[in-house]
Amino acid sequence: MQRLQAFKFQLLPNGAQQRDMRRFAGSCRFVYNKALALQQSNHEADGKFIGYVAMAKHLTDWRHSSETPWLKEAPCHPLQHALKDLERAYKNFFAKRADFPRFKRKGRGESFRYPDPKQFEIDQANSRIKLPKLGWIRYRNSRDIAGVARNITLSESGDRWFASIQTERELPQPVPTATTAIGIDVGIARFATLSDGSFIAPLNSFKQDQRRLARYQRRMARKVKFSNNWKKAKTKVQKIHRAIANARKDFLHKTTTTICQNHALVCIEDLQVKNISRSAKGSSEQPGQRVRQKAGLNRCILDQGWAEFRRQLAYKMDWSGGMLLAVPAHHTSQTCPCCGHVAPENRRTQQQFQCVACGHRAHADEVGAINVLERGQRLLACGEDGSGRSRKTAVQPASVKQEPAEATT
Repeated sequence: MQRLQAFKFQLLPNGAQQRDMRRFAGSCRFVYNKALALQQSNHEADGKFIGYVAMAKHLTDWRHSSETPWLKEAPCHPLQHALKDLERAYKNFFAKRADFPRFKRKGRGESFRYPDPKQFEIDQANSRIKLPKLGWIRYRNSRDIAGVARNITLSESGDRWFASIQTERELPQPVPTATTAIGIDVGIARFATLSDGSFIAPLNSFKQDQRRLARYQRRMARKVKFSNNWKKAKTKVQKIHRAIANARKDFLHKTTTTICQNHALVCIEDLQVKNISRSAKGSSEQPGQRVRQKAGLNRCILDQGWAEFRRQLAYKMDWSGGMLLAVPAHHTSQTCPCCGHVAPENRRTQQQFQCVACGHRAHADEVGAINVLERGQRLLACGEDGSGRSRKTAVQPASVKQEPAEATT
């Protein structure tokens, strides 16, 4: 089995290297936005989509233009990869996997990539990386890098720079050591309720620091924008955001690792988190109702990280030799696991479930997890999810085999 895995480390650059990395990231952002503007103007003129090869010729002209001479100072391969990122964004849009590509803003997701392993050199013994036009950069070497390096991505988060090294290696096909199956029902009061009756309490990392974050955001709002004091206040806000995100990622990694090690089959709900957490404000012609309540609910949903939870389960089950099944989520907490009666009245409250037909009583989330497991087993056995129709696409594809690169500080 071919495994793609990323190893992310914090860089320790000097002042000149930090300035160069910001300039290189800005050059990649400029090329991406300029290519996107060219694609849009070409589309308005009823022209065909400009592919990567044709767009790369425009990049050569931009690098030699007297209007943008500073593009020559940036390495060429990261600029070319920015064009590939745009082409991939268009393909995802045409395939209805993502929204239409948008222009990148300065200060949001500053990054650039060296796609060719011949362009960089990794010295693990001395904890340093050699990159074109940057030289040797030290990094915090917290663990060994396994596999052959394929590419390296440099990204900025607050006042820190990180290097994500993607590696490739061949491993034997894993054989699951566990033999049990489990169904999982995700929620807010309980992060995850398992069909065996156990549950995992939520971390709520954002909720813990919400008041402190708001206080620092108010301080930043009082400063003159783009002044030195404003930049210092912004750095403090970014530091809080980074701590919230790191706590959530650590919680999700520990939770998913435990589940994948103890179970060979995991069944989850096929939730569309983007649709569930959509705003209810509506439009000026048709304003929404209970907007503040829905905004608070959306904030709690996004704080749990359901989409990241499912993504980690997908590749970790694949690595352990197990299987992940995603089943429809409709009526999972309103269906009696004993008699199969479906009625909204079965769920008396947010937590209490009592069947109006047979009188079965249990926790509503536990009932949902049991029904999720039952649907997953039915899907695995006969290709049906219990709704009377075939669900051949309900199996979660194990296409994401890359471990999310976590930062080491």
